[in-house]
Amino acid sequence: MPENPFFAPSSLPYQLPPFEEIREEHYLPAFERGMAEGLAEVEAIADSSEPPTFDNTIAALERSGRILERVSTAFFSIVSSNSTEGVLELEKQISPALAKHSDAIRLNRALWARIKRVATDDPEESWLLEKYREDFVRAGADLSEAEQSELRRLNEDLSRLSTEFAQNLLKALSESALVVDDAKDLDGFDEATIQSLRKDGRYVLPLLNYTNQPGLAQLTDRDVRRRLYTLSVERAPRNFELAIRMATLRAERATLLGFPSHAAYTVADQTAKTVDAVEAMLGQLVGPAVRNAKKEAEALAEQAGFAIEPWDWSYYSEKVRQARYDFDAGAMRPYFELWRVYRDGVFHAATRLYGVTFTERPDLKGYHEDVRVYEVFNEDGGPLGLFLLDPYARSNKRGGAWMNNLVDQSGLFGEKPVVMNNLNITKPASGPTLLTYDEVNTAFHEFGHALHGLFSEVRFPRVSGTSVPRDFVEYPSQVNEMWATWPEILAHYAKHHETGEPMPAELVEKMKAAEKFNQGFMTVEYLAATLLDWAWHKLAAGEAVADAEAFESAALETAGIALPTVRPRYRTNYFAHIFAGGYSAGYYSYIWSEVLDAESVEWFKENGGLERANGDHFRRELLSKGGSLDALTAFRNFRGREPSIQPLLERRGLL
Repeated sequence: MPENPFFAPSSLPYQLPPFEEIREEHYLPAFERGMAEGLAEVEAIADSSEPPTFDNTIAALERSGRILERVSTAFFSIVSSNSTEGVLELEKQISPALAKHSDAIRLNRALWARIKRVATDDPEESWLLEKYREDFVRAGADLSEAEQSELRRLNEDLSRLSTEFAQNLLKALSESALVVDDAKDLDGFDEATIQSLRKDGRYVLPLLNYTNQPGLAQLTDRDVRRRLYTLSVERAPRNFELAIRMATLRAERATLLGFPSHAAYTVADQTAKTVDAVEAMLGQLVGPAVRNAKKEAEALAEQAGFAIEPWDWSYYSEKVRQARYDFDAGAMRPYFELWRVYRDGVFHAATRLYGVTFTERPDLKGYHEDVRVYEVFNEDGGPLGLFLLDPYARSNKRGGAWMNNLVDQSGLFGEKPVVMNNLNITKPASGPTLLTYDEVNTAFHEFGHALHGLFSEVRFPRVSGTSVPRDFVEYPSQVNEMWATWPEILAHYAKHHETGEPMPAELVEKMKAAEKFNQGFMTVEYLAATLLDWAWHKLAAGEAVADAEAFESAALETAGIALPTVRPRYRTNYFAHIFAGGYSAGYYSYIWSEVLDAESVEWFKENGGLERANGDHFRRELLSKGGSLDALTAFRNFRGREPSIQPLLERRGLL
């Protein structure tokens, strides 16, 4: 085997992983060597005869495990975005091994004893020291030998089950796809979309990773809509059983760690802090959201002329939207060409607000031909980092949209950030890629995460970029959505892909008038998923669940949000956020973060909007801080006051 590319730092600019050199056979040796070397480094720290100091203990831990860090970031990016059968088989082997490796560090008694003796007067060091102590306690460092042995078993089992859940979902995206023989069944789609779905003489519409598929708003044949919806909600049935097992194991682990439930364990180190705080906030939203959704359902039934079913909602909501506001969302697509949206919208907004500029680097390669690489510069021309964009859906790419770091910004190592955005836009067979407004909004949202990573100015990797509480991480990305419809930005990018003509002013006004329409549905759909997550993770140890679907139905009824025409945005069987990601008992984070987001949008508007001084203030007080100080302190430093839920209620039309 040639020299493994993970054994030394990448020689590419900004240490971008050398994807062109990486082969599947490199991963396992790199993981094995990375874990062995990392563990040896940790044991050397733990067994040191020198008195414990911040530098020889905490900073030394920050410096350890570099090979493992390099291979992990590259490998799991491939798992999510460009997997193969070989990679997926490796994931099954590697994930439980990594859980075991993490436990070997966090449950090292000599290391824990040393960390407890470290002292420092430096504020940044004190904060990181406290984070380490919190991490170790939450990982079980204070448990007895027998309890730690049980904890290790639980962690390995959960890692294995999570991988299985995710891989079942990946297969379901294609195995549960809608397949039709006649293009007439796809009436409502434009010709370019229909041709992009053609495969071996048939038409294949793969699922996206949520309940209401985009096609439901366009397909005119009601029975085809019903088939698509049914495929969506019934996919990956094996995952129901996995969800029961995972929720049960998480409840056991929470009890072992001294918490009444996994939900209580999860929120303890978030900005919410308590189960009661989360439930109080959600409780303010359920009643108004359900009332609005019921009114919307009545309007849809009137438009349809019959009692609607779940697969009718999106289709007839567009009809009502057109009738009430004379607004057709599809009329916007010709003005949203993918690369113009990024060049003249997403990037342009960042330039106007923060002074940063973007230069495409075709000489730098990602892991797939669709990936584009951009170098990012500060206003003074100084290098800031790299941004990678992977916009298109693939059969070997998980659903949804996300940001991840390939290299964390760190003063300790003198490293600048390399961040990536993944979207799941259908790639046309030919011609331009035209986006829906929702896809445009997603582009701005995910780039908000990217800015959070790019603007990081911290010393230690543990608190770099988006390493903030889960119920805070969505906040900066949600703020960035505001620029998608900011007049100066919208006018700069929303131009017809053929003529270059700007989007007509009347279409923009109609869009704005229609913005609050269907908010009842959207809020109920989100809250139903949130409360379903909460129900699974408020289970106490020993509380048995025999039937996952019955549990799901009962949980929604109990929460007062069981509407027959509005299912949760994610049902249990495809709720990847909580069973294959980091959002277990944390899906409430989006609405919790939106409280801060709505407050921040008000601040920008009050202070002149798209002004460099405003961008500099937001970057300095919040985006640059990563997790190096208390998240709500950073918010208060930016906003100048405590957050209020009022702007959110007003935004969603729930007052």
